[in-house]
Amino acid sequence: MHLYKKIFNLKNKLVFLFLVLAVVPPLVFGIFSIKTTEAVINNLLSRQIENIAADKAVILERWLQERKQDMQVIAGTSIVKSMEPALMAPYLDLVRDQYNVYNDISIFSDKNEPVYSTGDYPQGPEIAVADSDHQDSLAAPQVKYLPEEKESTFQLIAPVYENGQKIGSVLGTVGTHNIISIILHVSLGETGECYLVDRNGTFLAHKEPWRILSENISHSGSFKNTFGPGERKNIYRDYRNIEVLGRSHRVEGTDWYIVVEQDKAEAFKSADSMKRLIGFMMLTAIGSAFVLTWVISYHFIRPVQGLSRSAKILAQSEYFPEELDTRRSDEIGVLYRAFNDMARKIKQRQDTLVEKINLKSAELEETGETLKHFKIIAEQSEKFAALGRLGAAVAHEIRTPLTSLKLFLESIQGEIEISPEFIEDFGIAMGQISRIEAAINRLLDYTKPKEMEFSNISTGYLIRDVVSLVRPMANKQECTIETMVAPNLPEIRGDIKLLEEALINLFINALEVMPEKGRIYIRVSLTECRLAEEGENPVSAVRIDVEDSGPGISPENLIYIFDPFFTTKAAGTGLGLPTVFNTIKRHNGEITAANRPEGGACFSIFLPVISEG
Repeated sequence: MHLYKKIFNLKNKLVFLFLVLAVVPPLVFGIFSIKTTEAVINNLLSRQIENIAADKAVILERWLQERKQDMQVIAGTSIVKSMEPALMAPYLDLVRDQYNVYNDISIFSDKNEPVYSTGDYPQGPEIAVADSDHQDSLAAPQVKYLPEEKESTFQLIAPVYENGQKIGSVLGTVGTHNIISIILHVSLGETGECYLVDRNGTFLAHKEPWRILSENISHSGSFKNTFGPGERKNIYRDYRNIEVLGRSHRVEGTDWYIVVEQDKAEAFKSADSMKRLIGFMMLTAIGSAFVLTWVISYHFIRPVQGLSRSAKILAQSEYFPEELDTRRSDEIGVLYRAFNDMARKIKQRQDTLVEKINLKSAELEETGETLKHFKIIAEQSEKFAALGRLGAAVAHEIRTPLTSLKLFLESIQGEIEISPEFIEDFGIAMGQISRIEAAINRLLDYTKPKEMEFSNISTGYLIRDVVSLVRPMANKQECTIETMVAPNLPEIRGDIKLLEEALINLFINALEVMPEKGRIYIRVSLTECRLAEEGENPVSAVRIDVEDSGPGISPENLIYIFDPFFTTKAAGTGLGLPTVFNTIKRHNGEITAANRPEGGACFSIFLPVISEG
């Protein structure tokens, strides 16, 4: 305990307070600044890299289109159509030298025979002529790497027509030197680079020629970010296993992709500098907090500690502590003098104050108990008053038209002939009218129940009768009712009409909350349980479980569902389940509600069986 007080004394609390005030705001601001800076850098560089990749792709597409047009122009000249090597040589050599992009321009006859070439053609004529009909296609599989030139090449082919007949082909072998030096060159810091790959991730053009067609990015984050599914990431590890910011863009008309990347370390260099600056600020703030704490401790905390010791003596002793030194003229001196004056008066008021507090506490406790008693009485009175008003309204609004409907049906039964197929429906309708009348009477008798008509009841008969009444409603909702009644159940004693009403109420509640094609399970068995009316000893009872496949009862509502007027239905009165509860209690039984593990609600009724003695 002493160690605890020593650790959490005023001096240490001030140290902690000043550390928090000196460190937390700059730290929060620093973290916010770093996160904001990193996000801004990430967004700006990502957009810049995305724009560079898109621009480079457009430039490369335009450049390739120009080369294709070159082939078409060459194929359409009369010099090439003459198929005379002597005429074609100066023209084709001039084109190659002027454009400075072609390593070779070759002419083939319609019989796949070479007619003229500006250089040593690296491939056989079969490959060239095989694709000669596809004048607008880029033969990506023909990309090759020339070690002596330290660059890769690809070929463009255009057919030569004369009077609608194909007489040969023009094959242009294009070097990627210009692509690397012009198109793939980027000004993106010291580590920014741009390279060209195919759909397999193989390098087609790179600033390091030895990587061309010999390495690929298939096992790197660059490949996953370019060709993988899902959203592209701004930061990943490239083929060098270095974290970079990158974007890729497909070159339309080809299976080539331009990839633009910059090392993350260079991109976030300014953010790292800010982190170091904030760290230095934190150290400076911590040092300043310790110095300030020592100054305050020397001039303020020591006098406060002396005052604290005197206050402790005053609180734990019957005598006054020694008067504090009041020679100081500052606020501490004023505090000392005020303390000395307080110490002289506190004993005079202590006894009186304790006596008043005890008196007030006793009065408050008595008042609280009285208020609780009146609250319970008021709540009960309000509920019974509401029941009376509701019963009168039901009797006036429902009983009169219901009686008229019943008399009308009874009169037409004797006056007209009812078809055999409607006899059962007519009987059910009359039974339902009687059930409604009984329900109205029970509602009116809720606060003043009538005497019950007891008889011996077979549980199986009771369940069959109830199921036959509710099955039309269940069929209408395409709901299934499954009944499982144990054989040889003993009889129970009770009012069969009231029990039927209680079970029907449970069935209707289940049907109202279930969707179409739901299920209701009725399980009846013999069990041993303790009933409140039967004392502590277990007795034999019939257990009736009514289960449904609906949404169940929310846990917070389980304890209120049997309270009068509690309902979760928009048009409910909150008297259905309380009526069921009262009916079971009047039969010396018990009813419980719970949620099934597989979903839905389960109401369990326990009714004592007729004793054999």
